[in-house]
Amino acid sequence: MTASRAGRSVGELLREWRDRRRISQLDLAISAEISTRHLSFVETGRSKPSRDMVLRLGEHLEVPLRERNQLLLAAGYAPAYAESGLGAPEMAAVSKAVRQLLTSHEPYPAAVADRWWNLVDANASVSIMTDLVSPTLMTPPVNVLRLTLHPEGMAPHVLNLGEWRAHLLGRLRRQVTQTADPVLTDLLEELLTYPCADPVPEVEVPGPGDIFVPLRLRHEGADLTFFSTVSTFGTPLDITVAELVIESFFPADADTAEHLRAYAARGME
Repeated sequence: MTASRAGRSVGELLREWRDRRRISQLDLAISAEISTRHLSFVETGRSKPSRDMVLRLGEHLEVPLRERNQLLLAAGYAPAYAESGLGAPEMAAVSKAVRQLLTSHEPYPAAVADRWWNLVDANASVSIMTDLVSPTLMTPPVNVLRLTLHPEGMAPHVLNLGEWRAHLLGRLRRQVTQTADPVLTDLLEELLTYPCADPVPEVEVPGPGDIFVPLRLRHEGADLTFFSTVSTFGTPLDITVAELVIESFFPADADTAEHLRAYAARGME
């Protein structure tokens, strides 16, 4: 449990999550099929919720699995969700699936990050991005956002740094709102201190013909343009699995695709 939540009652935590989700007691009570009176008693500490009730309220509040364990602990129950390392025997199928997704995406870059944006795994083509950064930023744990926005990272090579920075910080802000994670909050505060000479838009407004926020990167004298997709595991019941994010980059034009194929071919020589 994080220090900011240690010692707090389950009722206080549930009320915090309800406020964070901007859901009224009445709406939560209706969706969870309990009385408003009972929910009020739980939040004020006048009634102790059952284990099933804690899990039900966590589900309806869309509380992340890691924080659902905190709710259970605050209520006096054992955690319900395991957190297994990717090297654990029970995670063999997950690890195999992740590796298959990464390798099948070659010669285009793809990487896997955890909840805190730390790099978990990547395919060989990601080196087209990581080769541009200072080796000091590649010391584990490698943080993907720090790697991208740091002045000794990819930032000097990103042609639309202001636009891409706004996109990434927007994703991180939404994640902070969703999870209330102090580690992510600290990361956001750190990233905001990084210099950026380009204008950073407050709102992502598409330009003529734009259908996504591109990543425009200069590599070996070539101007590359990517778009990305984000994948997560469906119906996860393990914290590690729930927090894995696979980001796959695709070429947005024929020149970028050809550059990536040539780069991959040189790496195989």
